[in-house]
Amino acid sequence: MKVISTNNAPGAIGPYSQGYEVGGLVFTSGQIPVNPATGAIPEGISAQAEWSCKNVGAILEAAGVGFENVVKTTCFLADMGDFAAFNEVYAKFFTSKPARSCVAVKDLPKGVLCEIEAIAEK
Repeated sequence: MKVISTNNAPGAIGPYSQGYEVGGLVFTSGQIPVNPATGAIPEGISAQAEWSCKNVGAILEAAGVGFENVVKTTCFLADMGDFAAFNEVYAKFFTSKPARSCVAVKDLPKGVLCEIEAIAEK
């Protein structure tokens, strides 16, 4: 197993890693929309979805893969009413259309509106 770590995505805010590579797969931890350079969280679902995708992308890049290698994502939304706007942004990044689950949850860390985790083939 190999730990994946990059300064181009937010550091873990708990006892976990940004990602792991094992058995030819890359697993990212859930990425919330935090700008890793400033710690800022943007307003609105579209801007937050963009940063969550960028943060997933930074971890994938650190592992030597890209969005085209993603086979599965799990997406968490604070409000299913944001589903269409979230999808619009998500589709710009995950163009290969990986398998996906998308669920609404009661709360997300730091009060954000979305979180994305991914599994990619190495």
